Amino acid sequence: MEEIAFTMQLKPGVEAEYQRRHDAIWPELSEALVAAGVRDYAIYLHRESGLLFAVQRRLPSHTTDALPGLPIMQKWWAYMADLMETNPDNSPAVTPLPCVFRLTS
Repeated sequence: MEEIAFTMQLKPGVEAEYQRRHDAIWPELSEALVAAGVRDYAIYLHRESGLLFAVQRRLPSHTTDALPGLPIMQKWWAYMADLMETNPDNSPAVTPLPCVFRLTS
C-alpha cells in the first residue's frame, strides 16, 4: 500500500461548514476514489490555523492521477472552492509532505 500525506488550507471561519460537507460526501465521489485505488483517506483539522492535514493510502496500481479529469471531481472542487485555498481550476492548493519518521511493529 502506498501512503501520501499533504496539507491544504481552509479560509477563516468555515471549519463547521467544511465538516458538514464532508459528513455528507457524495456517494459518487466516494465511489470514484475507491475505483481509483484509494483504500483509506483521512483529513485532520488544526482548528486554530485552519490547516488541514490529509493522509491517503492507495493501492500500488492506483489511478488517482486520472481523478482531476472526472466530472464528479471537478464538481466537488467547485463546491468546496469557497471554503479553502485553491488553484485556478478550483483544485485544492496542496503541499505534499515527505515522511521523515515511521514506527511500525
